[in-house]
Amino acid sequence: MGMTPGLKRYELRSGLGSETLVRRGLMEELGEAGQLRITPDLNVIKLGGHGAIDYGRSVMHPLSAELGELSRTDDLLVVTGGGARVRHIMDVGIDLGMPTGVLAELSAKISEQNATMVALLLSEWGGTRIHQDDLLELPTLIRLGQLPVIHGTPPYGLYEHPARAGGIPPHRTDTGAFLIAEVLGARSCILGKNVDGLYSADPRTHPDAELIEDIRADEVIAMNLDDLVLERMVLELMQTAVHIRELRIVNCHVPGNITAAVRGEPIGTVIRA
Repeated sequence: MGMTPGLKRYELRSGLGSETLVRRGLMEELGEAGQLRITPDLNVIKLGGHGAIDYGRSVMHPLSAELGELSRTDDLLVVTGGGARVRHIMDVGIDLGMPTGVLAELSAKISEQNATMVALLLSEWGGTRIHQDDLLELPTLIRLGQLPVIHGTPPYGLYEHPARAGGIPPHRTDTGAFLIAEVLGARSCILGKNVDGLYSADPRTHPDAELIEDIRADEVIAMNLDDLVLERMVLELMQTAVHIRELRIVNCHVPGNITAAVRGEPIGTVIRA
């Protein structure tokens, strides 16, 4: 692009100083950046609102005890989903014609409420409610013996990508947990659900559905299942991930499953990039 005659651009000396940052081939030329992994020993544990928290005391009290004891030996970050209340606010908002970004803002408030309750359940083990601005404080918090809890709604807010069909935000709390793990360079990302993993069909309506123990993200996309145990956006993001090249889905209603997943034992479903 041309410049106005007689005007001089004052440049800062930089390797990228003359780049537009959108030139084709630039990323390949830059190569592997060797990005810092902020918390390489961290295990990101997502607790679904619909799959865990909404079940109340019967599920959350033993699960909280398991997470608390596990945090004594392993670095954990607990990420909360929204659940039934998110589904209700989405239903009302869609009926009123709310934009996708507004629905994302509203649903975030529900998962924040769940984060507060889960942090209190974990208070015996140092449960600490944190916000997105606190993520860079995780190394310090964990060394101080805290068990951090954060809500999983990604921080797009009003900038949430409009869905191609319908108004439901495509980036929700599974996606948020994955993005947190990826940005922090975490050791693992584990999604706690109310089923044993990914099945060939919905096991609630298809009793003969088979549990898939190990599969690639692109293979799951190609299956084009009517329903999935995780958000489809996670599968898209996994294919270009740098740090989180696999995630695990486990039934967190079964005591010991989260611990087994953190220990790397074969349980649930592993989805690989």
